[in-house]
Amino acid sequence: MTQSIIDQTRTEVQEADQGLCPDCETETIIHDPDRGERVCGECGLVLTEDPIDYGPEWRAFNAQEHDELSRVGAPLTQSMHDRGLTTTIDWRNKDANGHSMSADKHGQLHRLRVWQERIRTKNAGERNLKYALSEIDRMVSALGVPKPVKETASVIYRQALEQDLIRGRSIEGVATSALYTACRKEGIPRSLEEVTSVSRVDQREIGRTYRYIADELDINLEPTNPRQFVPRFCSELDVSKAVETKAVDIIEQTTEQGLHSGKSPTGFAAAAIYAAGLLCDETIPQRAVADTAQTTVVTVRNRYREQLDAIDQAPVT
Repeated sequence: MTQSIIDQTRTEVQEADQGLCPDCETETIIHDPDRGERVCGECGLVLTEDPIDYGPEWRAFNAQEHDELSRVGAPLTQSMHDRGLTTTIDWRNKDANGHSMSADKHGQLHRLRVWQERIRTKNAGERNLKYALSEIDRMVSALGVPKPVKETASVIYRQALEQDLIRGRSIEGVATSALYTACRKEGIPRSLEEVTSVSRVDQREIGRTYRYIADELDINLEPTNPRQFVPRFCSELDVSKAVETKAVDIIEQTTEQGLHSGKSPTGFAAAAIYAAGLLCDETIPQRAVADTAQTTVVTVRNRYREQLDAIDQAPVT
């Protein structure tokens, strides 16, 4: 008798896990977060109740109360070699009440800081990772890209380190390649020239390492759309909204014809902005457009003529 009850209960639990009500066998199970119950919407049978609440035992009604009541540390992050788990000794020689410490305590804290930094990196791999992530953090700050890009770049570098892709290559080159890959993966318009300008290695090494890492880690990225660069370039050039809209329209028409294939996306976007300025009777110097896109005047001149020919507009000289 007891075994049959156990078997029946086990069957009911399995049906509930599959999304079926064990009573009416319908798929109308509803989760009630207020009561912490799973209820059948058809017959009202309570399937599960009283789950474990992993939230805090306190309530906060604004951000200030939340910060005051919270007792947790900083969240885990991939952008630190130890993921932010170790303790950091503050550089200020003050106690918990904000009072200055004695001279003897200053020396003791200095020695603690030194040993703390030493034990945070136990081997060469961790030292490698620490230096690479600090390089990524420096370049992210210089480029002004958002935090998710830094996290993605850190994950890519960790994967490259785990698969021993760093051997025979500079740490700076792999770190820069990881950042460039993260920018493209997150849809942040940063050209290879812009990334190179804040890196410690040349563009050829970055491009070669980027292709190697993307191939080894099986990272498939779509070609960069020149349209992504238009808003930022137009903002830096301080042109009207009409020029920006027209530039986007030119890029859409020409990319449909495949005119952008094999061409630099930044140069293509810069040429579209210059062509849009001509069509909107707004003077934009070619030199200013080229400098903003970090390309040459010759590239802008050649691309914009091709774009105007493709959309059946006579090039303006």
